[in-house]
Amino acid sequence: MTLHLPDAHGTLRAYEPRTDPLALGPGSAFTSRTVFSAAHVVADPYADTTPDSPAAVDWDATLAFRRHLWSHGLGVAEAMDTAQRGMGLDWAGAAELIRRSAAEARACGGRIACGVGTDQLTATAATTLAEVRAAYEEQLAVVEESGAQAILMASRALAATAKGPEDYLEVYGHLLRQAAEPVILHWLGPMFDPALEGYWSSSDLDAATGTFLEVIAAHPDKVDGIKVSLLDARREVDLRRRLPQGVRCYTGDDFHYPELIAGDEQGFSHALLGIFDPLGPLAAEAVRVLDTGNTEGFRALLDPTVELSRHLFRAPTRYYKTGVVFLAWLAGHQDHFSMVGGLQSARSLPHLARAYELADGLGLFPDPKRAEERMRTLLSLYGVDQ
Repeated sequence: MTLHLPDAHGTLRAYEPRTDPLALGPGSAFTSRTVFSAAHVVADPYADTTPDSPAAVDWDATLAFRRHLWSHGLGVAEAMDTAQRGMGLDWAGAAELIRRSAAEARACGGRIACGVGTDQLTATAATTLAEVRAAYEEQLAVVEESGAQAILMASRALAATAKGPEDYLEVYGHLLRQAAEPVILHWLGPMFDPALEGYWSSSDLDAATGTFLEVIAAHPDKVDGIKVSLLDARREVDLRRRLPQGVRCYTGDDFHYPELIAGDEQGFSHALLGIFDPLGPLAAEAVRVLDTGNTEGFRALLDPTVELSRHLFRAPTRYYKTGVVFLAWLAGHQDHFSMVGGLQSARSLPHLARAYELADGLGLFPDPKRAEERMRTLLSLYGVDQ
């Protein structure tokens, strides 16, 4: 049963795969926290594509994975960074994904929120704020017509076009005034997308936070919550304490999520996390324990997963999607390890080997033997004899 896994130093280490998975069945929705898992897309492995061609998606497998998340009580955050928006999935593909997933959510009673961005627009020196706003409006219409909640994502085009805080206030104010229902505002840090450096018109995070809070304060009735993905727990806690009454904080911090969700005497964060894609059943069980008031039990289940999450999201953080899809393949949620945009090549074999080892140690694979066999197949493909 021993596997020989390569490490970053070019040597092999022996690993004994786990034989017993965690027994985690479907469950009901949560009562103490609102929890979304950002979900990946499954590529069509038979499509004759190149990394820069439109994405070819296996719709059956993609929607089946969303049903898996819903069955455990999790909401689905659709067409987000985890679904490779701007890294393999273009707006046409994202729009189709939103429509299909929203229809699936209605059919099975699942909660869904969908990303609204501007990725159909490539900013140039001539791009205007009106064009950025129109791109946002086009996507907002698609999401609202689908019946899903809208997540206003950070925009590369706005980051490139805005000249100061007033431009962010104008664009977001316009969108919030016309939104049919309260939205989630998304602040994605440059570690996830370097093109978002200086978002909210400043690389000084204190100044950026001021602009962000000004947008919310002007339209608190149109903001359900904020998703913060800065990988800075202290800053998130400070920000959530400054939110208007009734506006939620959804943590997007894949490094500190257990402590942020557990919270403190002054409040807590809800969750909208990419790491809950591979952790789905375990994360759901932890939140149900938290629903009973058992914070220690919640932390006991979720704290051990942080090492895996920090590994998957290590710099360059934007390539975490490769590890997420890799683990979905090992877990049996898809029959292949290929990704839209050819992104399966974005992480090294030692990185993937460590991801397997950590996930297997947590009992995340429903069929450990299948996961082991697939890991052996990958090792053999890379020329690592067992």
